[in-house]
Amino acid sequence: MKSSHPSKNRGDESQAAKVLMVQGTTSDAGKSTLVAGLCRLFARRGVNVAPFKPQNMALNSAVTADGGEIGRAQALQAIACGLPLHTDFNPILLKPSSDTGAQVIVQGKALDQMEAKTFFGLHGERVKEKQGYRVKAMSAVLDSFNRLSAQYDTIFVEGAGSPAEINLREGDIANMGFAETVDCPVIIIADIDKGGVFAHLVGTLALLSESEQARVKGFVINRFRGDIALLQSGLDWLEAYTNKPVLGVLPYLHDLHLDAEDALIESPTKSEASKLKVLVLVFPRISNHTDFDPLRLHPQIQFNYVSMQTQSQANSTELPQADLIILPGSKNVRADLAFMREQGWDIGVAKHLRYGGKVVGLCGGYQMLGLLIDDPSGVEGEAGDCDGLGYFSLVTELKPDKVLRQVSGQLSLLGEQAEVKGYEIHCGQSRVLSAELTTNQPMRIVTEDESFSDGMLSADGQIFGTYLHGLFDSPEACTLILKWAGLDNAEVVDIDAIREEQLNRFADQLEQDLDIEKIEDILTAS
Repeated sequence: MKSSHPSKNRGDESQAAKVLMVQGTTSDAGKSTLVAGLCRLFARRGVNVAPFKPQNMALNSAVTADGGEIGRAQALQAIACGLPLHTDFNPILLKPSSDTGAQVIVQGKALDQMEAKTFFGLHGERVKEKQGYRVKAMSAVLDSFNRLSAQYDTIFVEGAGSPAEINLREGDIANMGFAETVDCPVIIIADIDKGGVFAHLVGTLALLSESEQARVKGFVINRFRGDIALLQSGLDWLEAYTNKPVLGVLPYLHDLHLDAEDALIESPTKSEASKLKVLVLVFPRISNHTDFDPLRLHPQIQFNYVSMQTQSQANSTELPQADLIILPGSKNVRADLAFMREQGWDIGVAKHLRYGGKVVGLCGGYQMLGLLIDDPSGVEGEAGDCDGLGYFSLVTELKPDKVLRQVSGQLSLLGEQAEVKGYEIHCGQSRVLSAELTTNQPMRIVTEDESFSDGMLSADGQIFGTYLHGLFDSPEACTLILKWAGLDNAEVVDIDAIREEQLNRFADQLEQDLDIEKIEDILTAS
């Protein structure tokens, strides 16, 4: 794979980059956000900086400029650096398609559908890493890392989960296994809002080997609320007990709106002026839910996710009232469609349409709106097919070769047009059986190589489907879709501008609350 990275602005191209790895005591401790903030902070200082995550497991991904896919967190971190997205930033991406299996993506390209025991080399009760695919994956990780190291001055590396997961330690490529291999320093972040922060940090350190413990250069405590003076005695004890410095205590930042990798973030509290009710169905394998951030943050939209858990809490089998229901992307379309029917959501959608509501299907949700979904090769699970919801005269066949491309184009609705851009990331190839059930294909999409029509609009104008992710990120297109859904004169929400403002806000916070001089010293010594 040829590199499209910029060259270092110095004469000695053989000099390796400075590297610092951020690991966490738990998932969602704040690793992704801290790396993004450090990337933005150092980029603002004129440093030629890049992000890196050896191995990621996520259903939220983004299409790169070099035609692959990476985790959404690494996309955010690249934006923080001011860089185009590149597959080297996240060479191994695992996209779960079941509780035990995942699609393995190496340097941007999907190679196989694999069970966990194959990837991790599990055979009976023994771990034989030589037989696990993960050993081969490490060579791809180092290949990408070495390219970045030759091109950038500083690299901030994000770990995955926790380095103290004993069952995954041997042959690890995501945390200390990588850090030991490339000989880089590590800082560990913990979320105090979860409780037990000192036990998390001390326990994590205790479960590391001697060489790994020596590699840890300090701690960061995240999401603290209250008076820092009340925490000081604990910080003093932690430093004395571990002989490691606390590099900073970060406050709980309310309304910090940055792309989430996996967790579904609820909509912020809206005023009574909310005029449009939008509902997103949460499938077990929902993917790319960052598609909905512009709607979730829109001041005029009452936005809600509905899941099996929320329905159970509401003690109801019916979908809440809404103006617009969205069927999102899915990593396992047939299984998620079966789940939708089990919950009775298909009946709820039909009722919603009878009362004049609007429906949008995105990617996998678009495929569900058709007549048939066929997976003859078992791309997303067991081979087979199933009936779709039958709203579009559309048949989809899932194929091993995934469509990955950044696109732009023009959306046509209500006799109006709007510029749109985004990306496609799907295995399914759909074909229209009859044009009688549609009034038009509402989008004209342009790539570097071709121009084509995308999506469908039902004859009654109530149902809209498309393969385009990032549809609502384009302010003009979002405003037009909201008008179609019933919100006239919608305020413009520019998610790109919001992301930039939030990255700078977080970088400002890091400058205030982190010991940046110590972090620079750690980098210099790396």
